[in-house]
Amino acid sequence: MFVDKVHINVKGGDGGAGCMSFRREAHVPKGGPDGGDGGHGGDVIVQADGSLSSLIDYRFKHHFKAERGTHGKGSRMHGARGADLVLKVPVGTIVREWDDEKKQAGETIADLTHDGERVCVMRGGAGGRGNIHFVTSTRRAPAFAELGEPAQEGWIELEMKLMADAALVGMPSAGKSSLISKISAARPKVADYPFTTLVPNLGVVRSGDYSFVVADVPGLIEGASEGKGLGHEFLRHIERTALIVHVVDLTGGWEGRDPLDDYRIINQELERYNEELGRRPRIVVANKIDVPGTEEACERLAAQVRADSIAAAGGDEFADSPIDPKLYRISALTGEGVDGLVAAIAQKVHALREAAREKQAATPEYDQVWEHKREARDRRFEVVRESNHVLSIKGPQVERMVVQTDWDNPEAIAFLQHRFKRLGVEAALVKAGARDGDEIRIVGRAFTYESANASDDIYNELDI
Repeated sequence: MFVDKVHINVKGGDGGAGCMSFRREAHVPKGGPDGGDGGHGGDVIVQADGSLSSLIDYRFKHHFKAERGTHGKGSRMHGARGADLVLKVPVGTIVREWDDEKKQAGETIADLTHDGERVCVMRGGAGGRGNIHFVTSTRRAPAFAELGEPAQEGWIELEMKLMADAALVGMPSAGKSSLISKISAARPKVADYPFTTLVPNLGVVRSGDYSFVVADVPGLIEGASEGKGLGHEFLRHIERTALIVHVVDLTGGWEGRDPLDDYRIINQELERYNEELGRRPRIVVANKIDVPGTEEACERLAAQVRADSIAAAGGDEFADSPIDPKLYRISALTGEGVDGLVAAIAQKVHALREAAREKQAATPEYDQVWEHKREARDRRFEVVRESNHVLSIKGPQVERMVVQTDWDNPEAIAFLQHRFKRLGVEAALVKAGARDGDEIRIVGRAFTYESANASDDIYNELDI
């Protein structure tokens, strides 16, 4: 089964809890704190794998979770880190955020176009710190430790776009599948009726010293750019190809269409779907020259291709044009003209590869870019007034601090107050108009607010 778009829920591993422990040995009075840290949870990583050609592994399983970290122990024994979960996807997969409630894609996380390229989509939770970290000049024996940090969790979209050098496009039954089976080892279903091909097929073609990958894209019809037929499902697979090979059926198919109209319709649909596709390097192929009575249609098509080539070059007949002025006349059935077409495609692909290599920038470090955006978003929080005397604070970092706190330990709560003050929560509450006695809610916990002038302890937990 060919699967090229899926939505999955991913969760990193939770961090292990830090340990609250004191050294206890004979002849060692007041040994001091020695609680170890909890282990970090494993990350969820998406990695491109050149051996895969579909997202079928994620068709029926939609929830994935990395391993959690283990808890710290006494004697400064730190917990083990949870194992990362690596999800392998085909080369050419785009990873995006996904809002499962609104059913819409969000920000692009990464575009994995090279074998082995990877990106961390969900971080595991940090391990809680043991009490050895909370020793100060005034707090010599801290009797608290941090709980493990909960991991990030969310939905992502995986969308695969074929990584091919050339794409065969055209109307249904134009002979694209016959052509790819003739020039490569690909063996797609071939029959004389529309929409025989329902999924893209890839084939490797060799010509002299060059080789290239060609994709046979299911037939397009008028309105494909608006989703008609198989439109949006497969037009996206053309976006990555360096060269478009436009196959035109000279016979007009069962409906007796005008080949020139077919040629224009496909060009219009490509441009409507993506303006850049209209300027993509292109070779036009007239197929089925073995059928009697196609000579006149072939000549009209050749004249139109040449006119389009000159127009694309700005009206200069001798300037370089993205459209090859030559019409390649072939019969995919008998093989006539196929060798010349393959050589032309190979030469064109080679030239495009060399030009792309000169312009190619360094491979982006998706982990660094995405992590920077995620950290900036993580630090943000907002104060929302729920009613006259109730305010809530929402933000990933603030909420994790609350979850990491041991609420049975007064020292741990006092430490949380200190962290809140440094983070600017107090100033944000004052700005929001918080008054003494107001209830402050954070991720399932409630506190009473006291202004700094009234008490050094700004937050006191309510029993709820």
